[in-house]
Amino acid sequence: MEYGYFDDEAREYVITRPDTPQSWSNYLGSTEYGAIITNNAGGYGFYQSGARGRFMRLLFNRVPMDQPGRYLYLRDRQSGDYWSASWQPVGKPLEQYQTTCRHGTAYTIIQSHYAGIASQTTYFVPLGQKFEYWHTKITNESDRPRQLSLFTFCEFTNQWITTQDQVNLQYSLFIVRGGMSDGLLRIAIHDNLPSNDAAVNLSDTPFKCWMTLVGAPLAGYDTSREAFIGPYRAYHNPLVVENGQCTNSDAFGDNSCGSLQTDLTLQPGESRELLVMLGIGEARTVGKSTLQEFGSLARAETELQKLKEHWHAMLGSLVVETPDQDLNHTINVWGLYNCLITFAWSRAASLVYNGERDGLGFRDSVQDLLGVTAAIPEQARQRLELLLTGQVSNGGAIPIIKPFDHHPGRETAPAPEEFRSDDCLWFFNAVPAYVNETGDVSFYYKLLPYADQGEATVFGHLRRALEFNLERTGVHGLPCGLAADWNDCLRLGYFGESLFVAFQLRMGLTVYAEIAERLDKHGEAAWAVEHRKRLDASIQACAWDGDWFIWAIGEDGTVYGTHEYEEGQVYLNTQLWAVISGASTPEEATRCMQTVHERLATPYGLMLSAPPFVKTKVDVMRAVVFIPGIKENAGIFNHTQGWGVMAECMLGDGDLAYEYYRASMPAAYNDRAELRQSEPYVQGQTTYSIYSPRAGNTRTSWLTGAAAWAYFSATQYVLGLRPELDGLRIDPCIPHTWPGFKATRRFRGKTIEIEVKNPEGVCYGVKSLTLNGQPLRGKLVPADRLEENNVVEVVMGVPGSSTLPQTH
Repeated sequence: MEYGYFDDEAREYVITRPDTPQSWSNYLGSTEYGAIITNNAGGYGFYQSGARGRFMRLLFNRVPMDQPGRYLYLRDRQSGDYWSASWQPVGKPLEQYQTTCRHGTAYTIIQSHYAGIASQTTYFVPLGQKFEYWHTKITNESDRPRQLSLFTFCEFTNQWITTQDQVNLQYSLFIVRGGMSDGLLRIAIHDNLPSNDAAVNLSDTPFKCWMTLVGAPLAGYDTSREAFIGPYRAYHNPLVVENGQCTNSDAFGDNSCGSLQTDLTLQPGESRELLVMLGIGEARTVGKSTLQEFGSLARAETELQKLKEHWHAMLGSLVVETPDQDLNHTINVWGLYNCLITFAWSRAASLVYNGERDGLGFRDSVQDLLGVTAAIPEQARQRLELLLTGQVSNGGAIPIIKPFDHHPGRETAPAPEEFRSDDCLWFFNAVPAYVNETGDVSFYYKLLPYADQGEATVFGHLRRALEFNLERTGVHGLPCGLAADWNDCLRLGYFGESLFVAFQLRMGLTVYAEIAERLDKHGEAAWAVEHRKRLDASIQACAWDGDWFIWAIGEDGTVYGTHEYEEGQVYLNTQLWAVISGASTPEEATRCMQTVHERLATPYGLMLSAPPFVKTKVDVMRAVVFIPGIKENAGIFNHTQGWGVMAECMLGDGDLAYEYYRASMPAAYNDRAELRQSEPYVQGQTTYSIYSPRAGNTRTSWLTGAAAWAYFSATQYVLGLRPELDGLRIDPCIPHTWPGFKATRRFRGKTIEIEVKNPEGVCYGVKSLTLNGQPLRGKLVPADRLEENNVVEVVMGVPGSSTLPQTH
């Protein structure tokens, strides 16, 4: 069943049925002033932190999952009938109420038609500002004059720290007040305390919001939620709207809201445009000055165009035309937009993330860089430097980085038992990605502090990352799993050994050696190669089980992931990373990937493991706490799907690689959205596998590592557009049925128009390559031969050697 469609020209997803299986959301604003809005205008707002800066309330884990929100109620003063400008919260019968929602790049437009009245509301946060617009147009489509009342509504929090607002009610119900001040609603928390902008997220700080209406005279207001909603009522039938008149209530304790009323008389065909402006800061100063500068319809339209141009420019880093329209939607708009939003908010604020992760998860955020480096290289560098300063001097990392409260050189290092084994090994993916994209070799010489003490160049930080794992090695010569490797559910004991981290470490040593050679540090390269040889010997000695690689070895010597181990026999990550890291022999690579196809592949993606855990002790594998077929317990963890695509591409099987890609590609489910349930335009963290009676359902959308790895694997491995220090490598691995594809790639300030032709119907192999009409040898387009605008033609043909790294 379809609930909407992709409009790539407008760079929007258009929802045509409001009764979506779940609330389908979008993000507004920036990491200063952020907001979430759904197709039914639900959602909330936050300043800097979803946990410690939430100024608009959302009631989590309810049905529906997005209330309250940014609501506009309309009431016919003649009939007394009322409705909302979005289908919810009033929820008029859909045979009488028509609506569409257009989610765009940091804006959302909701249109509705009911009882001869049309409304259109555009929600967005202007670039660099700390307020939002609700730009509303009301039109009388009937053949008679209409007398209408319009009421705004949002629900403010009583404390911006969400645990205080939601849990500590004996305190937070008694600290808020609201009222009207010179035509602006004024909401104040801790109004008796002096302002302290430097401590905006601390408990004993005043927090203030404001709201105003432009374009029509006020007929009333309410700042008391209880007065607006009324006793024993809810958002679908507020007492004020039913009665048709605000009460001019001033919140004094209890709960606050923002409701402004205006009364309109519209002749047939007449329209009226209004602006609702809502922001943070003192209404008497910040609100007033913002209204003076931005409070006009013309200025709102100008700001919207600036916003669109800003986001659309980022999306222009790569535009493709492939035989698969679903892939085009993903690459050209939503895949990258998903990456950019995840880059901004990590795992901090969504309809599911409720403030339990306050800041940037270290290893998640390092990986998130892979999805955005080509689009925003300077911002990627800034984030990369921030994360490098989250590495402590022993080579491990602080698990959460708080950009708003991070002090390199003065942070406290985690206790030894709290270190995770994979954290800083992700730098060997992210750092070269930045350098290869920009050609900025000097970045390796950048001096950056450690989180706790001391400093090193970026190259030195990479060395320390390797040493951290080399210094923590188990009895079999593999890296210790420590508190956790990538899989937080795996409990090996501190000195248990992780094969996944061994493969990461191997790749890190390879990458470090390559960088060292580039920097003429031949001794460093030799050091890394020697350690890699020892690690290879250890892997071959204990990790191959005949048809697949094991998971890990426990501190007590138990080997997990063998033929004899009943549950979780086959673990996806170690098979894929055996190939990605180059640790496997060609024979092992082929066989373990066959096992993946036989044992872990489903129509909805690759399961993380199989069979599920049911009897395994929780102190060995915490995945047993999840019911079978979900998350780490034989579920489809979408973070890993891109790795499966990469591994098959490295083996040259474009058919299977793309089969895996489409299985987990959100857009591929647009015509069966009731199956996936989550938004068909963005990634979700986990999909229920065939061990669940609800196979195909997807949960925890938007903020997930799946976004970066899906975009990275599609663009750099399926399409094969891989930046290298010397230029852009073009090495596609596509389905043999594709006749080719086209791409426009922005690379180091130059534009490259690429056409790939596949006359022989192969999956892999480049027969010829030309740059601006001149033939080139190999698959690399040299950066030093690029002009401002370039044309590259690639003809695929009989495959050459596999791209699988050859180290044996």
